Amino acid sequence: MATRSVVLDTETTGMPVTDGHRIIEIGCVELIGRRLTGRHFHVYLQPDRESDEGAIGVHGITNEFLVGKPRFAEVADEFFEFINGAQLIIHNAAFDVGFINNEFALMGQQDRADITQHCTILDTLMMARERHPGQRNSLDALCKRYGVDNSGRELHGALLDSEILADVYLTMTGGQTSLSLAGNASDGNGTGEGADNSATEIRRLPADRKPGRIIRATEAELAEHQVRLEIIAKSAGAPALWTQLLEAESQA
Repeated sequence: MATRSVVLDTETTGMPVTDGHRIIEIGCVELIGRRLTGRHFHVYLQPDRESDEGAIGVHGITNEFLVGKPRFAEVADEFFEFINGAQLIIHNAAFDVGFINNEFALMGQQDRADITQHCTILDTLMMARERHPGQRNSLDALCKRYGVDNSGRELHGALLDSEILADVYLTMTGGQTSLSLAGNASDGNGTGEGADNSATEIRRLPADRKPGRIIRATEAELAEHQVRLEIIAKSAGAPALWTQLLEAESQA
């Protein structure tokens, strides 16, 4: 079964959570098997306290705007159902997870007050720091590095940021961040004169597109592939990453 992931972001009245700050916006988008499904969860929340001026300067969500919005308790079940059992992909996960746990704790729902018991967490900030040590790894910096369009991000917003983070995550973990098809490149990898090595803009394929024809490998091709994997594993001193992932899934 394909992995179900939820890319998640929150906006809050300020920080830290230990000073009584609350969540005012939650935005999530769903990925299944590294594909956006179009399903999302998005809500603005009445926090029963005012936001810090500094926080409003970041996300632009005013106290007046939140009047009449639902409280977390009113959407808690729907939200939990959306994330339950998923891999949560979050940038700076400790911040968002801490606030989410606090909201459930304030409701007295101790069984949900540690979402790591119900979801696995992938922190893209930690991932980026490992891949790009000593560099800026904010969401905006990663968008620039990986060629992800964030031109609409004048202010932070939970749903917009989760959509952008989904693009960043897919690009960052896809093994290829640009595609050069310059016809006058001097070699096959597009590094010759005239090649455009800038990252291409991510384009969404239409949901109603005609599916492509599936060409399955023959038994002989599969056998040759397995031999090749064994050669690579022997040379590298470890199995290929996808082999390790398949073994981990089979043991889960």
